[in-house]
Amino acid sequence: MNLDFSFFSADVISGFIVKGLLFSLQLTVVAMIGGIVLGTLLALMRLSGKPWLVTPAAAYVNTMRSIPLVMVILWFFLLIPLLLGRPMGAELSAFVTFTLFEAAYYSEIMRAGIQSVPKGQVYAGYAMGMSYRQTMQLVVLPQAFRNMLPVLLTQTIILFQDTSLVYAIGAYDLLKGFEIAGKNFNRPVETYLVAAVVYFVICFGLSMLVRRLQARIAIIR
Repeated sequence: MNLDFSFFSADVISGFIVKGLLFSLQLTVVAMIGGIVLGTLLALMRLSGKPWLVTPAAAYVNTMRSIPLVMVILWFFLLIPLLLGRPMGAELSAFVTFTLFEAAYYSEIMRAGIQSVPKGQVYAGYAMGMSYRQTMQLVVLPQAFRNMLPVLLTQTIILFQDTSLVYAIGAYDLLKGFEIAGKNFNRPVETYLVAAVVYFVICFGLSMLVRRLQARIAIIR
């Protein structure tokens, strides 16, 4: 079998690949921001010590972390329209699903980050007359975010890789763009090889940046 990559031109890239790449990046950014915000709330609920907050938060996190992502994607895409009485669309369904799913993983990262802050910092905040909310907002969470930033970014890289799973509901992501290009030019092997290289370059490059950031944070400590 002879491999031929000559069909990859600027028109193919702009017509098929760029559209999918933009959606994958948008999905990653939205799910990261929404997941961190929701995950932080879940982490605070689990650390509150109040059973009526701890129990539902723990149930949510454990349930999401125990189910394959592709199944969650299919559930939201197929079941939510039945509850709403109208279709959501593949793209909107992907945004909602990834945000809710990633929140469970970001929650555990943030919970570890909050617990890594010495309790003396919390007691110092109370000694200064701060409330629990003020202590968390002004003292604990900034330090937790700094401590967990490399891990949060690493999870985001994994999130970017996982965006390829939206093929299951027909959303036009980066992998879908390569797939359509391969079908149009009857070169599926070549397009999947190039897709693997593109994913590797993006993820490996981001991993190197995370390592440098981790080294900087270690020096600051």
